[in-house]
Amino acid sequence: MSQTPPNAPPPQDNTAPPAPVSPEEAEAARAAGEAEAQASLQAELATLKAQNTDLADQFLRAKAEAENARRRAEEEMSKARKFAVESFAESLLAVADSLEAGLAVQEATREQLREGTEATLKQLLSALERHKVVQIAPPAGTKFDPHQHQAISMVPAEQEPNTVVTVLQKGYLIAERVLRPALVTVSAPK
Repeated sequence: MSQTPPNAPPPQDNTAPPAPVSPEEAEAARAAGEAEAQASLQAELATLKAQNTDLADQFLRAKAEAENARRRAEEEMSKARKFAVESFAESLLAVADSLEAGLAVQEATREQLREGTEATLKQLLSALERHKVVQIAPPAGTKFDPHQHQAISMVPAEQEPNTVVTVLQKGYLIAERVLRPALVTVSAPK
């Protein structure tokens, strides 16, 4: 490390003072800077326009996809309803065939008619169960359930109050939802 002697003259600046700039040169430099800034802004604007066009295109595609998905879902629901009814109707055709066959017999005995009717009823109940239609037939003494039973009357009975005494008409559930409540008589409070 070298130290300068205390009486040494200050170091000399060897850089020359800036050359004076003429107003024309200053104007040209400013114009060049503005042109450069303008070119930069134009490039940025072109980039933003390209991004905007791309985003608008993506939006239109997404909108079209959503519309197509909605339309396909509606078509599938329509087909599901149509074919659900078709399947249910198809399962009832065997019941209709059995009824027609029973009516075609001219000389049937009472026992034959009863057997045929019971067999047809079994077919019908089986077809209903395949399509999740289940009977509501509460046994006597079952607690009255207003969600599945409809009380027609209250009768004096030897069982607990508000319990089913008799079923006047069976009810039905479809997929665990009440299609028709069971019509019942209910025991009256003592």
